[in-house]
Amino acid sequence: MQMFQIDPMSREPVYEQIIAQVERFILTDVLPAGSQIPSVRSVSMMHSINPRTILKAYTDLDSRGLIQSVPGKGYFVCAEAKEHLLQKGRARMKDLTELLTELAIAGVTKEEISACVEQAFFDAAQEIASGGEGGTAHD
Repeated sequence: MQMFQIDPMSREPVYEQIIAQVERFILTDVLPAGSQIPSVRSVSMMHSINPRTILKAYTDLDSRGLIQSVPGKGYFVCAEAKEHLLQKGRARMKDLTELLTELAIAGVTKEEISACVEQAFFDAAQEIASGGEGGTAHD
C-alpha cells in the first residue's frame, strides 16, 4: 500500500510532507491509535527517498508523542496521538482570532468569513469521509 504522496518538486521538504501526512492520517482515523506506520525501509524504497530523511520525520513525530518505536517491530501510532493533535489545533484558535480581526479591519465582511468557514468544514467532512486522501495540512 502506498500511503504517502511525496512531491519531490515541492518547496516543502520531504520530511515535512511526511509529518504533515501522518498528522492528517491520525486526525482522519486513517491511522488510528495502535496502528503501524510504514517502515523507513519500505517508504525509502517506494519513493526513492534517503532513509535518513524518513527517519528524521519519524523521529520528529516520536518526539511530539504521536508515534513510538517498538524495537524490532517498527513505528506505531500512540494512544494519545489524536488528542495531542486536537489540542494543538485548539491552541491555534488565538492565531485564527488575530487573523479574523485583521481580515475584518481590511474590510472582509462577516458573511464572507462565514462562507469561508462553512466551506472549510465542508471540505474537512469530505476529506474525513474519503479516508484523509485530500491535501496536506501543516503549520
